Amino acid sequence: MRTSMLVTAGLIAVFGISGAGQRGGAGRGAESQTVVLEQAPTDHSTAIPKEKLEQYLKDMDAKQLATLRMIEGGKFNVNIRRISGAETALVHPNTIDTWVVIEGAGTLTTGGRIDNGKIVGGQSHRLKAGDVEFIPAGLPHGVSGVEGHITWLNIRWDNDWK
Repeated sequence: MRTSMLVTAGLIAVFGISGAGQRGGAGRGAESQTVVLEQAPTDHSTAIPKEKLEQYLKDMDAKQLATLRMIEGGKFNVNIRRISGAETALVHPNTIDTWVVIEGAGTLTTGGRIDNGKIVGGQSHRLKAGDVEFIPAGLPHGVSGVEGHITWLNIRWDNDWK
């Protein structure tokens, strides 16, 4: 957990709260379709300069990707999420998310229950560039009301380490 929090703090420090690019695809793709750029190293840190992040956003737009996995660590990963419309609500039974919104705006709904891909009985609030959101494992969540597009860094880790 300490490592994940350090990754989150490092990403915020490196990227600030601004981003670049246009719009990406809407919705969530299957996990098997997520593009993975690199495996998490175990013997050194990994820097992702703002210029590289900006190029990733341009590449995502050109390929119409909604998710780009920058670092894959098995029980943790660091992604860029970029959507231009509402996405189906979901819940991760064992995965914790921390989001850092870098551009755009939308509405995040959490809690309640999922019925036909939508959250019923949850609570909603606006997300905008600069916001940080912590989503615990097991909490239904989904984004809607996207104004143009919304892009966030998604730092995820599983809570079932043994």
